[in-house]
Amino acid sequence: MRSRRPLRDLLPRLPKPTDTPAQIRQKLQLSTKSGQDAAQSAAADPARAVSLLSEREWFARINSEFAAALRQLGPRFVVRALHHAAGEPLLCVRLYVWASRFGQRFARDRSVRRALGDALWRRGPVVLSAALVADVRGCGCEVSEELLCALVESWGRLGLAHYAHEVFVQMPRLGLRPSTAVYNAVIAASVRAGAVDTAYLRFQQMPADGCRPDSFTYNTLVHGVCRRGIVDEALRLVKQMEGAGIRPNVFMYTMLVDGFYNAGRADEVFGVLERMKEKGVSVTEATYRALVHGAFRCHGKERAYRMLSEWIESDPTVPSSAYHTLLYCLSKNDMAKEAVELVKQMSKRGYLLDSTTFSIVIPCAVKILESSDLCELVDDFIKKGGNLGFDMHIMIIKSLLRCKDISKANKYLSQMVSDGLLSSVASYNMVVDCLAKAGEVERALETVKVMQESGFSPNLVTFNTLINGYLKLSNVHDAKAVLKMLMEHGFMPDVITFTSLIDGLCRTHQLDDAFTCFSEMSEWGVRPNVQTYNVLIHGLCSAGHVNKAIEVLNKMKMDGITPDAYSFNAPILSFCRMRKLEKAQKFFNAMSKYGVSPDSYTYNALIKALCDERRVDEAKEILLAMESSSCIAANQHTYWPVIGALTKIGRFSEAGMFMNKIHRKTAHLGSSACLRVGIGLLSALKNWALGCTAFQGCNEFGLVPLKPIQNNLAIACYPTNLVFKHSIDAAKDIRATSKTIGTLRQNIQDQANGKY
Repeated sequence: MRSRRPLRDLLPRLPKPTDTPAQIRQKLQLSTKSGQDAAQSAAADPARAVSLLSEREWFARINSEFAAALRQLGPRFVVRALHHAAGEPLLCVRLYVWASRFGQRFARDRSVRRALGDALWRRGPVVLSAALVADVRGCGCEVSEELLCALVESWGRLGLAHYAHEVFVQMPRLGLRPSTAVYNAVIAASVRAGAVDTAYLRFQQMPADGCRPDSFTYNTLVHGVCRRGIVDEALRLVKQMEGAGIRPNVFMYTMLVDGFYNAGRADEVFGVLERMKEKGVSVTEATYRALVHGAFRCHGKERAYRMLSEWIESDPTVPSSAYHTLLYCLSKNDMAKEAVELVKQMSKRGYLLDSTTFSIVIPCAVKILESSDLCELVDDFIKKGGNLGFDMHIMIIKSLLRCKDISKANKYLSQMVSDGLLSSVASYNMVVDCLAKAGEVERALETVKVMQESGFSPNLVTFNTLINGYLKLSNVHDAKAVLKMLMEHGFMPDVITFTSLIDGLCRTHQLDDAFTCFSEMSEWGVRPNVQTYNVLIHGLCSAGHVNKAIEVLNKMKMDGITPDAYSFNAPILSFCRMRKLEKAQKFFNAMSKYGVSPDSYTYNALIKALCDERRVDEAKEILLAMESSSCIAANQHTYWPVIGALTKIGRFSEAGMFMNKIHRKTAHLGSSACLRVGIGLLSALKNWALGCTAFQGCNEFGLVPLKPIQNNLAIACYPTNLVFKHSIDAAKDIRATSKTIGTLRQNIQDQANGKY
């Protein structure tokens, strides 16, 4: 039965008796227009179109509802619908097939092709099966060349280049003939998958099918061979391309730059730029990025900087983008002094740093530069109109506070206030945190007062930061005063407040008060977390109350809080210091029962303790377990105790094996890094026999200069009777004529003659 609406709901829609004919016509037109708008908005709904694609009679349904509106909506509607259907790539294929019926405007639109390609790649692969072909033909369409190219491109991105070649061979069954576009898609798929030989095979077949290679074909092949470093073949392709009347573009030359670097022919890279100028091809920012990044990738950072500096000085036309890329590489390699020199050189040429580039330089500068040099760099940037921004100000202030340069830090803090950068409670809290962590808690308290004067009320984070700052300075009295302020402002202490108080009381050895504070947490309705228990365990272990710390650890587990590695590290380290290694190992083994993975601190403490007791085999087992762990990497500090212990008991071959492991781990850092490792090992071991082994290892790895290692070898203590014979044999193998080594040999002979 039809429902009846109240009369008052219908009256507003009907013309009133008092309306004039013109008013009645206007209302009727508005009603008709609103109905048309509603119909048009329904037709413009991409979600509705996607829902129709999943039906059995999808083609007829979508055609009836959207065919009339599609020509007005245009390719943008197809792109939106493809994004809605991205989770179902088969629906994307159906949508593209339907939209392609309305002309090349939709089939070859770049945005449509890009959206289709992304959907096929992210949720693919979509196989060109008999069912898919039948589905396309069932709606009166055919698999078009454009659809096939999109599918081949997605297969290449998914590493299925071999399948692309299989489909290419069977193109006649689809009613298609090979074209340059299809060849390009197959060749690009092969190059992307690393099958350059297969790409060349298709390239050679193109003339037989009446297809002529274009610039995309040559660019793709040049990219493939340059990636492998076969730059001579790339140059041959360029000549062949020019002979065919196709002019190389900037993409081709940019790939040649990478090719010369990959081939180890860095000296010829700048010839590519000269050739571009001769051919009238403009060098783009991408070319300069390839030039700079390639130098740092293929050479050491010092050599790359020298090479690029000479190029910049000799070419006054180098644009600012090349400088910015070089600054980025210098900053990533911690070459702050070189970055400052480059900034000065840019200033001489009239180039100004923008805020984005300067934000890349600053993180490196604050780590390397002295405070005076840092301030000079920053002041010069501001003087030339640069804008630091909030994050860079905070970074600079932190660096100056670490250097105890309080006056300059206050200068930039005042500048932040004058520039209006402190415009929220969160921004003030970050400044308070910087000052509190640097020990400037009184200055942080003054900042809170300025914050209140500016109309911002401190929150719980503000007070917790101040409390933690005072407690780091062991100032419990002022921390309690801030706690009182916290409560006066209407806040209640949370778990962070209590954890900071317990940590501060433990630091000042007020363990009874720490336990009282811990007990009061439940009265305030605050549940302790793992950090709360950890600071209590660490404080008890530091005071020598290991058994009580274990009781707290057991209570922690009973309260349903899962311990972490830090919870176990303090008891393990305490047992190691007391030489109770069995208990330390028991705790170490218990970690796995609770699902806790040891960290590097746990491993290093236990390995060192075992090596000190000359239980080297057990230490080796733990070290091997650490190496097999994918989460933790053994470092130099892990290997040193094992190497030293093996040397002391005369197991030199095993010690040398572990030294070689260190060399392999640091080989990727360059010669200077490996040299520092060798020097550190020799200084730490103080053993002549192992020193000779290290000296030979450094020679094998080609570390130059060797003089620092020779000097450390010279000051190493002389061997005991146990290792004396090994030392003589090792010394005979050293091929060096320096005075240091000659002195060492004389010392060995003197010891053999009984002078020591």
